This record gives sequence, structure tokens and C-alpha cells, in this order.
Amino acid sequence: MNSLSGVTVVGLTGQTGAGKTTISKIFSENGFTIIDADKVARKVVEKGSNCLYEIEELFGREILNDDETLDRKALAAIVFTDKAKLETLNTIMHPYITKEILSMIKENSNNGVRLILLDAPTLFESHADDFCEIIISVLADENVREQRIIARDGITHEQARQRMDSQYSDEFFMSHSDYIIRNDGDIETVTKISREVSDKIKDCYLSNDADIITNSAKAAVAE
Repeated sequence: MNSLSGVTVVGLTGQTGAGKTTISKIFSENGFTIIDADKVARKVVEKGSNCLYEIEELFGREILNDDETLDRKALAAIVFTDKAKLETLNTIMHPYITKEILSMIKENSNNGVRLILLDAPTLFESHADDFCEIIISVLADENVREQRIIARDGITHEQARQRMDSQYSDEFFMSHSDYIIRNDGDIETVTKISREVSDKIKDCYLSNDADIITNSAKAAVAE
């Protein structure tokens, strides 16, 4: 639960390949300011950053390109085949990411922004859910997710499965979220459900009833 007066932060998370981008776009169209944690994660490992230095210290120069930038594919090949190394990487990166996200939330709040959607694949792992009033998780069928990941990242079936296996289960997301949106490919239905959810949250905020915002969340499932 965030402690920033007057700003409502909605956390959007879910499994890789579930299709959060569609939902994020709809919230943006409905007046929510989007904070993209993936972009934040890229920012904190830019060339010369303290975070990148710590990662290099741990994994060696093999995770760097010739120009001293992060070689994402090389790092992914290491951590997605070894859960302990992935957890160690997260231990390094997440404090930098959460610090930057909190700074962005405060900056937006100071500029009069009152509705923020935090799009964060590792929302729970980084403890960024602490900033959120409401949490929405996006889920999808395993086979659908796998095909999306392969098409999106240009990786193999095995690599896609490694990334999927490194994440929390459906049951975890369902038990830790206020809303669940299923995105198995029916764009029209997903769009409708996402609009309804964003409208409900927005209306609750505009009614100035914080108890409604936090207590009236019901699971929304788009089949």
C-alpha cells in the first residue's frame, strides 16, 4: 500500500507472454500515467551505472558487449538456466529498480498526476507491490504464452520454457491480486474487460472513496 497522499498506483503484472501491453495501452487511453518497469530496468543497467558494475563484478565481462554496454542475451543465457543465479541478479537489480520507480511516482504525484499504472513483470519479486493500492495480474494459456515469447524475443522453444518456468504460478498470481484478466487472444473481450476495470478504478478514485478503491476489487476474467 503506497503512502503518497492523493495518488492511486495500480500494479499491472503477470507472466511473461501473457500480453500486458494491450491492457496497459487501454489504461493509458483512460487517463492513467504509465510507469514501465521494463524501461526502468534498462535505465538502471545503462553503460557506466553502478548496477551494471555490480552485475559485471558477479558474472564477469562475458555479459558485456565490446562497447561496455550490457549484453542482454549473454546474461539471459546464464540466469535463465540457473535459478540461484537469477535470484542473485534480482537481488542486485531490484533495489535500483524500486528506488527509481518510487522516485518516478513521487515526481508524477508532485506534478499533479493522480492515477498511475505501474507495468511491472517482476512486481512481487521487486516488492514494488508495496507502492500499489490495487494489483491486476494478466494470465494466459501456457502454449499461447510460449508462442508469443518465441515470436517476440526470437528465442527457441527451450529458452522460452526456461523463462516461463522461472516465474510464479497461476495460483500465486490469483491469490495475490485484486483483479485477474485472462488474455488468450480474444482482443475484443480483453479490451472490454480492461476498459471496465480501468473505468471502475477511475470512478472510485474520482468519488474520493479510498475504501471503495481498496475493498471493492473483484476478479475480472476474460476468457
